[in-house]
Amino acid sequence: MNMWKNAPEVYQAMRALYEAAKKDVDPVLTELVLIRASQINRCAFCIDMHIKDARKAGETEERIYFLNAFDDVEGVYTEKERAALALTEAVTVLTDGFVPDDVYAQAAKHFEERELAQLIALITTINGWNRMNVATRTPPMGR
Repeated sequence: MNMWKNAPEVYQAMRALYEAAKKDVDPVLTELVLIRASQINRCAFCIDMHIKDARKAGETEERIYFLNAFDDVEGVYTEKERAALALTEAVTVLTDGFVPDDVYAQAAKHFEERELAQLIALITTINGWNRMNVATRTPPMGR
């Protein structure tokens, strides 16, 4: 099913939320967060789209390749990026039903409150996109 053709109002609302959420978040960090959440959620459409967008934003192949293991490789991501990616995993998976205090504290150490609010909104938004695309089996572009 084409979710967006059949529910255009939902698409427009999600698009508006996405645009608001990514405002003032570094474009490269945005794409890393979007790719990582999409990997966890197994959303092929979003993985494909956001890897392409990351490349356009100047992201390197090495950093894209290591994203699945961001917390196991040293010197590839900044501490701020690692904190954002850890928060992405925690919000996406919600292990034990909440974001662990240490993960939140680490993110709060690297982001001003407004930035942190935007980051959480961005993570929440990509999880919504992922779930709708996975539920409707939206294929990657060109497939």
